[in-house]
Amino acid sequence: MVIGYQTLKGFMPRRNIFLPTLCIVLLIAVWAFRAPPSSVEKWIDTSAIRGATPAKAPSSSGPPTQYGNGNGNDVDLSAPDAPFVGWPLRRVCDEANWVEGLVYICDNNSGGIGNIRNYIQTCIRYGIEAGATGLLLPRIRKRNETDLADLFTDYLPFDYMFDERHFRDAFAANCPQITLYDDIKDIPGVGSKPAVEHITPKKFGNRDGCDWRDQNRHTDRFGDRFRKWLHDAKGSGRPAPSATHPRLIRFDWGVLWDWLTYRDGPEFANTFGGILRFNDQLLRLGKATLENMHAFARANGVEDGRFLGVHLRTESDALGFWPTYNTQTDAYLKQATKRGFEVAYIATGDSLEAQNFAGAAIELAQMRVVTKADLLDDDDYAELESLTWDQQGVIDFIVLLGSDFFVGTMPSSFSVYMAMKRHLKTGGVYTRPYKVGTEGDGLSYLVGNYEKYWEGWLFMWDGMWP
Repeated sequence: MVIGYQTLKGFMPRRNIFLPTLCIVLLIAVWAFRAPPSSVEKWIDTSAIRGATPAKAPSSSGPPTQYGNGNGNDVDLSAPDAPFVGWPLRRVCDEANWVEGLVYICDNNSGGIGNIRNYIQTCIRYGIEAGATGLLLPRIRKRNETDLADLFTDYLPFDYMFDERHFRDAFAANCPQITLYDDIKDIPGVGSKPAVEHITPKKFGNRDGCDWRDQNRHTDRFGDRFRKWLHDAKGSGRPAPSATHPRLIRFDWGVLWDWLTYRDGPEFANTFGGILRFNDQLLRLGKATLENMHAFARANGVEDGRFLGVHLRTESDALGFWPTYNTQTDAYLKQATKRGFEVAYIATGDSLEAQNFAGAAIELAQMRVVTKADLLDDDDYAELESLTWDQQGVIDFIVLLGSDFFVGTMPSSFSVYMAMKRHLKTGGVYTRPYKVGTEGDGLSYLVGNYEKYWEGWLFMWDGMWP
């Protein structure tokens, strides 16, 4: 018996259901594949329908699409040999107004590792803002080994401290508008007697009422003002630069902590320091010392090898208003006791003070203290002894970066740089500025005077790249 379609209520024969069903399926498909992920994937996994692996939505905090998909935030920027994240530099260079024939000479670089790095980076950052299409490979002034306060002896090459190949590759890949020169004579059109002009960037702006130590509050306008001076024969006394008639610019000594780093955004501020990687010798010796430090800690009953990193800044060139030995020691041992450290690594250029601190640490905190000289032997120790005072400071720096907690002093640029570099663990490329004068980020503690911005040298925190 054939049942007519009128027999069962709600039933529709096959010949009449096909078209409505097809329309419904097509509407669902169009809606699913064209609607924004926020409205679709909230309810169903469309990737499963398509037979594909679910894709992560792009991060809104990542770099602009023209600088690639990866933002580099999976890189531990606090590591001494971290890969260079280049897209922030590329972006800054893409925004610059380049001047053919303008060459910056960044060789007024002296002091310890904190100062030297900041001298070089400040000069280069100004050079990019000015539009310099040439850069003389930076050189470094050697410290007098018998008079630590004498910072101006011989010029040493870039690779005295840093990896030259890494530096060149960083600029070739991310700022190709700048040509690097090994020597002044290599600059086209420079002639047999090159004239080098000296400038102070802060003078290209009205700084009435500013303290001389304060940063340059006119960096946004520096480029335009500098280029106007550069092309004004009456102002500079020289013709405008060109490919055949270059203009060579060198800073007067003392231009550091000068650029307000946060003005470039955290992406640039937190990665720019990556152009200056320590050379292979210093990295290898520093890592060997760090490995031995962990082994020393484990041998003394610390199962996970954790240790306290200490920077004792009391050498002969320390400034009179800095925290004294007693002030530093008291603060450091309180932190050691508070955090339960049983072993510590101390960085100091004064071996007698290191012995005094080690004795106090045993007596007051039951903590054993060692130096790099205690941790290296045979060929490694001989290699350490062959290094200069400041090169040995780099070995200390690498070990202290690997400590579980760091204590240092204000306003030592070494300690400030250390705290800022370690702070990059907290947020990678997008790390926010260190909160100065507090317990900080739980990774470091610096004893010092935080009451006055200029007299306490707190401005260093705003003018240093980690």
